[in-house]
Amino acid sequence: MNKLSLLILIFLFVNNCSLDKKSGLWTQDKNLKEDNQNQNQKKKLFKKEAVNTVEFNSNLNIEFPPSKRINKFNSIDNNNALVSYKGKLKSISKYKFSKISRFNEFDPEFIFSKDDLIFFDKKGSIIKFDNNSKLIWSKNNYTKSEKKLMPILFMASQGDNLFIADSLSNYYLINITNGETIWSNTHTSPFNSQVKIYKDKVFVVDSENTLNCYSIKDGSKLWYLKTENSFINSSKKLSIVLKNNNVYFANSLGDITAVDVNNGSLIWQISTQNSDNYEEIFNFKTSEIIAGNKSILFSNNKNEFYSVDQISGIINWKQKINSNVRPTLIGNLILTISMEGYLYIIDNKTGNIIKITDVFSKFKDKQRNNIKPIGFLVGTYDIFLTTSNGSLLVIDKLTGKTKSTFKFSKGKLSRPLSLNQDMFIIKDDSIIKLN
Repeated sequence: MNKLSLLILIFLFVNNCSLDKKSGLWTQDKNLKEDNQNQNQKKKLFKKEAVNTVEFNSNLNIEFPPSKRINKFNSIDNNNALVSYKGKLKSISKYKFSKISRFNEFDPEFIFSKDDLIFFDKKGSIIKFDNNSKLIWSKNNYTKSEKKLMPILFMASQGDNLFIADSLSNYYLINITNGETIWSNTHTSPFNSQVKIYKDKVFVVDSENTLNCYSIKDGSKLWYLKTENSFINSSKKLSIVLKNNNVYFANSLGDITAVDVNNGSLIWQISTQNSDNYEEIFNFKTSEIIAGNKSILFSNNKNEFYSVDQISGIINWKQKINSNVRPTLIGNLILTISMEGYLYIIDNKTGNIIKITDVFSKFKDKQRNNIKPIGFLVGTYDIFLTTSNGSLLVIDKLTGKTKSTFKFSKGKLSRPLSLNQDMFIIKDDSIIKLN
């Protein structure tokens, strides 16, 4: 073969490799297509599942069984059940405090001490009001620089003790009668959870998803259990319940963990989410968990409602309900409200949906898209629901239909609580009292 023929063959070979898409030797175009296909597959994995926005059995009237638990608030199992509030809503008074600018970022709870009420203001001052909305005392344990950081406080009481953990990594105990500090300590990271007190132990979760157990006597750490940490801190307050000498808590990644109350040993743990997507993690919100007799109940804003066996951690059932609102268990009936404004009634044993009603029906279509439910209370005759736009909805308990709407604020209202025949709702600068 002469040199000219060889050069022609080499030219044809190189030209074929570079330009012929059918030969299979040039793979860049094929790789690009495969990469696009993989990207489309990933998008499908994180595609938001369609949620239910239709009523079901809306004409079915449901009578709830009587509850033995009356006016249980700040309970260790988080289940408000049925309260005796009859909802006259005739007179209004306010417990006023300095405006909390970060009010929309957390789920506020106050403390009842007999007929008195305890909360905090934007600089971390703990304030105690009497039944007539008059200030009894106000105490602040923070430095000038700490006050500027506007700490968020998480509280729980037992007898004369009031335990406080905050978003600045502090935790301390004060006398609930006079507000004097008994002891104080500092943790390694901020706190962001409910606080539960059981006998001589206090339980609280920090921003690193670690459950901490402290002695209420002196604040010493008795034990801790660390779960998987997230690089992104959730804005949703984490939840804790106690049942049958076990502590159950949720972390920011959607894991539910059961721990022995005495020594902190792990009993079981389940994961409800599996995502490496930062946006998914940041926007993920779980409802507060509640404990029934044998199960743990909770939901999230990823269209999932769970019933989990307390002993084994096995999922009893899973239902497609899109809610990060604390559910309520009354007898064998579970009540929850979806992010889209639908009241669900569910059979606790089977997970079957019994009834769905649209409680946002009084809002216009454009308006309701920007409104989210915050929390609800089941009273004697009605269900009382607060929303992110400052409204209180009164829902007929028998029919599930919204009867009336009251407007108290332009912004978020807290979940309502009841004591005797009074209802209390927190807004950014006051606590509203309804008779």
